[in-house]
Amino acid sequence: MLSRVRVWLNRTYAENVFFMDQLRRNPGDRAVEIHATHGDPDSPVLAAADTAELEPEGLSPAAYVEYALDQCARRGIDVFVPRLHQAAIVAHRAEFAAAGTALLAPTPEAVAVFENKAVGYEAVRSVGVPVPPWWRVRTADQLLAAVEELEEAGHQACVKPAAGAGGAGFRVITRSPVSLPQLSGFPGPHVQLEAVLDALRRSGEPVDWLVMPRLAEPEVSVDCLTGTDNRVRLAIGRTKNGRRRGFTLDERWLAPARLIAEGFGLHHLSNIQFRMLGDRPVLLDVNTRAAGGLHQLSLCGVNAPWAAVRLALGDDPGVIEPPFLGQDYTVLAGPRPLLPAGLPRQRPEPAEVVLPAVPAPARPASAGEVLPL
Repeated sequence: MLSRVRVWLNRTYAENVFFMDQLRRNPGDRAVEIHATHGDPDSPVLAAADTAELEPEGLSPAAYVEYALDQCARRGIDVFVPRLHQAAIVAHRAEFAAAGTALLAPTPEAVAVFENKAVGYEAVRSVGVPVPPWWRVRTADQLLAAVEELEEAGHQACVKPAAGAGGAGFRVITRSPVSLPQLSGFPGPHVQLEAVLDALRRSGEPVDWLVMPRLAEPEVSVDCLTGTDNRVRLAIGRTKNGRRRGFTLDERWLAPARLIAEGFGLHHLSNIQFRMLGDRPVLLDVNTRAAGGLHQLSLCGVNAPWAAVRLALGDDPGVIEPPFLGQDYTVLAGPRPLLPAGLPRQRPEPAEVVLPAVPAPARPASAGEVLPL
């Protein structure tokens, strides 16, 4: 009888409830126990976990590493999937290994390269992966100069933080004034150039932004699973064009993604995004973590979270080819249970037991459920 696998996800995205569901519904029928921590007591990942805790606030990266090591020791964590303070955590991989915990995360060098988009663009350009033209700006005058240069070349400028995730801070620069039709609709990403320049000048503080052309769809997000031997085990592209989503194995997208994953030590799960500049794909972003939409690969008959856990535990799944590519689909929001108000539940610490090798019951659908088109 196989022992259960204990997996911990720290302060992660709500969509990772699906990551957790897939671990429980693994094809090997291995029993999985999931621990989750978060700063928000209403995070759905806490309700979806077997055990849950609120994370302490205000910890420095070094203090958080100590907190994480204590969690792994007390909870008997086999695989830790870090998002918060990933850079600090992977720098202490040997200490986690000594505690019996494998990190499902890339090398410290890979995290350092791609923490900042400007550094990442320079790195991938050096190995021949196309990147869009970009300017790193810190002042209003630098922003204006970059926008004017892009506009002269026929592009619409956009701006985003040099360090960030999930599209936070992304804005499309416009010179058009706000119109009544805009005010009658939903808020959009457009922001007036003069308003941005005025805000920068009034703040008196430098920023760290990238200015680049607004890239065209389709957006292709390549999910990769890479071993510590720098060989990719899985690479599947998820396409996005408006509401329509789909899958691709086109080497225009997969070949540069493999080059990045293998060349920069993006071990375990990573997500590499591309968009179009004219008629060619260019890099948009590199995420040194699993994408929130990773579970959508289940429509191709692939359980990527479980393959990643197996790899982290030293059970190499080998090269994974999707048995088929799922049909086009869209994403809908739906309800997901939360814990009762108050602190997350805490189960008493049990004595070490071996659970039956059966998956936990499936949980109801939630935000991000995929439906066919």
